[in-house]
Amino acid sequence: MKSSNPVFSRRGFARDAARTERHPEEPRTVGAAAGGSVGLRVGAGSYGPYTANPYADDGSRSPRPSKDAPPPDRSRAVAADGAMTIDDVVTRSALTLGTVALTAVLSWVLAPLHDAGTGGSYGIAAGAGLLAFALSLVQSFRREPSPALILAYAAFEGVFLGVISHATSAYVAPGAVVQAVLGTLTVFAGVLIAYKSRWIRVTRRFHGFVLASATGFLLLMVVDLAASVFGGGDDLGLGSGGLGILFGAAGIVLGACFLALDFRQVEDGVAYGAPRKESWIAAFGLTVTLVWIYLEALRVLSVLMQQGDD
Repeated sequence: MKSSNPVFSRRGFARDAARTERHPEEPRTVGAAAGGSVGLRVGAGSYGPYTANPYADDGSRSPRPSKDAPPPDRSRAVAADGAMTIDDVVTRSALTLGTVALTAVLSWVLAPLHDAGTGGSYGIAAGAGLLAFALSLVQSFRREPSPALILAYAAFEGVFLGVISHATSAYVAPGAVVQAVLGTLTVFAGVLIAYKSRWIRVTRRFHGFVLASATGFLLLMVVDLAASVFGGGDDLGLGSGGLGILFGAAGIVLGACFLALDFRQVEDGVAYGAPRKESWIAAFGLTVTLVWIYLEALRVLSVLMQQGDD
């Protein structure tokens, strides 16, 4: 299992496209998802209404007719260390997000001490962010999940978030951090309710839409950064004003779409009897998505508060 969210995933639960059946009304598209620390994911057969079970060990690949149908018999698909459950995903996600929160709080508390130094805390944030990015890349290209890598990523990501949040709260938008956290939790709860109520249906068409949107979003970010670096500090205005608010809101919506993709992958993994270790990948994907949503929410709130002060 690879997460279909912001992080470099290249395969899903349905990795054997040759054995995947397709509903006649479903478009035969192969997509990829991009996001947060963005990469590509080959989703052959991952989101269609008929998906083969890649974990069956007897040569049979029982298709799952639809999201609303009962899960297939997974008695032959359970790995030696047991099958993944929702409890496994919740436990690993809590551990990973807890690591992010703990290191974020510690870096927030220690940030004023580093501000007094010559380099300040921004260098620490930049270094931690780069290390988190590198670790996520390493994990993404591994065939097996590594809990140590995932927790190390969470720790460095937390340091980055703690310093950035402290700087935002102290110098840009006091109170924005708490609101961004509450907003992130609200988005998570809203998407989960919508997904469980079947108001959101993750299909290949939805998958392709998220890919196209994420690609455009990232291209705009790259162009904005390039304009800022080579244009003497004048960027495209994506970090301020009405355009900045619109761009940040689009990022939050994109993060909500990533959550829906992640929920589908978790649901399929449990239904098909994915090995228990795959719950670490689910936790990794959910963590990256929530970090993405938090940063975009912080961006929007910072712009709004700056406008209110003007």
